[in-house]
Amino acid sequence: MPPRGKFSGRRGSVRGRGGKFGRGNGKRSFGGAQKFRNARLEEVDELDSEVSDEAPPSDVESESDASISDVEETPATTKPYMALMQSLAKDSASSAAPSAKRRKLDHQPKKDEVPAPVEEEKEPEDDAERDVDLVEEPEEEPSNEVDMGDDGDDDDVPDATDPFETHFVNPSSAEYDVRLKGVQSNVYQPKQLEKNGWRILRSIPGQDSDQTSHPPTSIPGPSGLKLKHRLIETTNKLRPTFDKLEQILYPITFGYQDLLFCGRSASNSETLRRMACLHAVNHVFKTRDRVIKNNAKLSKEGENTDFEPRDQGFTRPKVLMILPTREAAVKVVNAICAICEPDQQENRKRFDESYIDREVKFSSDKPADFRDLFEGNDDDMFRIGIKFTRKTIKYFAQFYNSDILLASPLGLRMAIGSEEDKKKMDFDFLSSVEVVVVDHADALLNQNWEHVEYIFEHLNRQPREAHGCDFSRVREWYLDNQAENFRQTVVLSAFNTPELAELHRRGKNWAGRARVQAEYGGAIQELGPVKAKQTFSRFEASSLADEPDARFAYFTSAIVPWLLKLAGGRKGKGPNSSSSSGSTATDAGTLIFIPSYLDFVRVRNYFSTSDAVESLSFGAISEYADVREASRARSHFLSGRHKVLLYTERAHHFRRYVLAGVRRVVMYGLPDNPVFYREIVGGFLAKSEQDMLLEPGRGSARVVFSKYDVLKLERVVGSKRVGKMIRERGDTFDFI
Repeated sequence: MPPRGKFSGRRGSVRGRGGKFGRGNGKRSFGGAQKFRNARLEEVDELDSEVSDEAPPSDVESESDASISDVEETPATTKPYMALMQSLAKDSASSAAPSAKRRKLDHQPKKDEVPAPVEEEKEPEDDAERDVDLVEEPEEEPSNEVDMGDDGDDDDVPDATDPFETHFVNPSSAEYDVRLKGVQSNVYQPKQLEKNGWRILRSIPGQDSDQTSHPPTSIPGPSGLKLKHRLIETTNKLRPTFDKLEQILYPITFGYQDLLFCGRSASNSETLRRMACLHAVNHVFKTRDRVIKNNAKLSKEGENTDFEPRDQGFTRPKVLMILPTREAAVKVVNAICAICEPDQQENRKRFDESYIDREVKFSSDKPADFRDLFEGNDDDMFRIGIKFTRKTIKYFAQFYNSDILLASPLGLRMAIGSEEDKKKMDFDFLSSVEVVVVDHADALLNQNWEHVEYIFEHLNRQPREAHGCDFSRVREWYLDNQAENFRQTVVLSAFNTPELAELHRRGKNWAGRARVQAEYGGAIQELGPVKAKQTFSRFEASSLADEPDARFAYFTSAIVPWLLKLAGGRKGKGPNSSSSSGSTATDAGTLIFIPSYLDFVRVRNYFSTSDAVESLSFGAISEYADVREASRARSHFLSGRHKVLLYTERAHHFRRYVLAGVRRVVMYGLPDNPVFYREIVGGFLAKSEQDMLLEPGRGSARVVFSKYDVLKLERVVGSKRVGKMIRERGDTFDFI
């Protein structure tokens, strides 16, 4: 059956940075979890209306829960060629009809399978009841897979210097064997260089791999690319020359090396999207046209020919693009159309109705990166197949009939299914994917990263069914179960994290890999007009597993006494020194920023139950707080009723509140996104100064870090300072 969006697996919590849910209904979840109640947080009913005007109307949206299905992982199967053929032959023999015909009949829509009222009745209130991406069409037979007519691109002659030829079609056997052994033994030859202000770390597998054989370090423009003839004109029109960043990324991407780019931003997102889409379309066209020409040659020479081309995989999809939202899919589709300029677009109206949301949700005062991610349709549960024919692009193609798959992590995981589902799992459509693009990977980290890991675990497995495959034309490295050694993975992120670094390291591409990132000057220098004392305190942890406990112990032994000293010390002076609840200007206004939700729960419970902090009234805003609860916490914090406000990184990611009344910031841990440091330390303290709640220069920030925070720390303090702060004997560093 075609991949469906309905998912009937067991509901439950799933590991991952995204918490226990993946925001699958298109609403940015901000509530719905069981509310935390304690005597110190109980408020009388008459104060419920005491909500600060600081909560902008654009932040108040209807929210709904979305839980993630707990999908059991399926261990990878590694079958040799003969075992694979025998199992497929056995499956075919068990059916009275040929395999292709059986598959075709199985995919005929049945009346009892899809009730007619689903599409005709009024739209249900819950989006989960309706699957707008559902496709009901049979798999195409091999003979109908491609157009046998003249494609108008016969002038393209295979080029021995084309990376497509040297990587997929005719790789050097000697070089491939050396590099494959390097991949299997995890032996790489690294080389680091700087180019155009970017740091490039290349790693080529093999003990004696030749670094000179990889793609050039820069390409000035499209003329240096090996493009299909019909893409050259539009590419030159869209981008006649490359900027400094493109000169670095294009040779890596078009050279089929794995790429981890850690510099994505709202300003260069369109440039990166154009590059990824051009590479994807170029790869699909080269693959498809090769099959078309070989089909024509076989048809012309007849059955007595000695021509035996190896030009296919097990299934048709060749490119997978993992995206965070439907709006991101719209931008990708528009970029693809601008590149290939199709004469017709089948199902485009359905696509626009299902994916485009033209409502303006946010005002211009929201940060550019926030609007880039959440403007438009921010539904994160989708998957769609795109099929290319001679002059047409078809949207909502059945997965096995598609060339490019666009999907969110949640949408694709639901399409794969689970072992607990009544219907069997289906991931054969991922068996022959040769290019994977993970765009806006930093946003995916805030959904549920386990879905991304799950998808990669099911890539390039040998298929369970034949799906009408002509095995005589399957490339030998597919049959040898080496498809993952030829797959290219391109990850585009605003910054690097351990999860992204691990995904990059796990790649088995025989062409090698490259990481590109900037030299960081440090967010501490980008606070704007605010002059605040910033104190960084390092604590020691014996291992990564012990780090959470060590962090909490340092917080309770070093940070909490400092807060208690402020609360029990000086009395405020002047008209702004006290509030209606008796708090002073010196003891109120402490914002505690906590990146991890698990750490947030631990700190919240400590403030709620420990006698040591009984004098510190507090509020809390997490990603699970509903709008009313968050607004009340902001109001009480501004008025001084709550001296301390706990605030999580994902809450800031999804809401971007501009909190008022902040006089000091305590960072329980550094944020992954350095922009958040600038917004919280610089932006919040600046607002307090503008509101005359804080004297200029009196704001402060105190940051707790360990040696395991080196990636985060580098982005905040700068590349030149991070080494000393991690290695020096001293554990306290002040910046003013």
